[in-house]
Amino acid sequence: NRLKKNCREAAPPTCRHLTSPSHLPSSIRNIVTIAAPAKVNLYLHVTGKKEDGYHEIDTVVVFTALHDLVSVIPHHTLNLEQEGPFSSYLSEKREINLVHRAAKALAELVGIPSKASITLHKAIPVAAGLGGGSADAAATLRALCQLWKVEPDKDKLAALALSLGADVPVCLMGVNSHVRGIGEIVKPLPNFPNRMDMVLVNPNILLPTKSVFEAFQGPYKAPETIPPLTTTNPKSVTTALGRFSNDLTKPARTLCPVIEEILCILSESEGCYLARLSGSGPSCFGLFDDPRTAAISASRISRIKTDWWVEATHSIGSP
Repeated sequence: NRLKKNCREAAPPTCRHLTSPSHLPSSIRNIVTIAAPAKVNLYLHVTGKKEDGYHEIDTVVVFTALHDLVSVIPHHTLNLEQEGPFSSYLSEKREINLVHRAAKALAELVGIPSKASITLHKAIPVAAGLGGGSADAAATLRALCQLWKVEPDKDKLAALALSLGADVPVCLMGVNSHVRGIGEIVKPLPNFPNRMDMVLVNPNILLPTKSVFEAFQGPYKAPETIPPLTTTNPKSVTTALGRFSNDLTKPARTLCPVIEEILCILSESEGCYLARLSGSGPSCFGLFDDPRTAAISASRISRIKTDWWVEATHSIGSP
């Protein structure tokens, strides 16, 4: 069940139009493809819980070269095809499929019929703490805006993104960011490393975000009111992150004990200077000195734990 290493290189351009010769059908000439990069939470503090049950957070999010792909072309109805290593984990029920919901919501927002054929190539593990579903929804919004040639009001589009999920607004922005509230307060971090080499590890276990938050028992922490990390040196991130943690580690570890083993293996890997849970898990990340040590570590862990998904990748700053 391990994913073959097919997403190691830098992500393709965030958006591109693929133009075919004019004698081809217009639907083929008007393909729009968007990369949907996985996100990593360098830290995550839970700062409160609202009356409606949503938790408020304080986190720094970076995006990685590991990505899904969303392609859209004109079509007479709204059609969704799902492919790729993790496509079998996705629901085909339209009412809960984030990509389908994003397309329907955008069409309603701009007042046009929801007509497009969407293809999602799924390379990011599902229910893994890497924001794959949110990235896919955000990529769908961007792709369809270009296909349909619409420019929604930014505030209304941001509100739509938040209605789809807490991580969708930051994925829609697509840059290293400081995120607060329930995900609606997104501040870019321009003074931050453009590249951090890392290894991502997932035990091939689904861990729903809702279950982890429900298991969180506190305490709540005060949110950071200013960007907490302003260093362009990757190694300095370790020092800057010293007073931060991931508050969801304990409940996630309770629900998925193998997380402890993953963190230990990453921490003990040569060249790893920080190992931590990403989001609600169970995926963990290790930050490494350089691409070589990250690749060596990923290879070693893959040999030891053949039933885990392991990926050497890097952060990409602004896609």
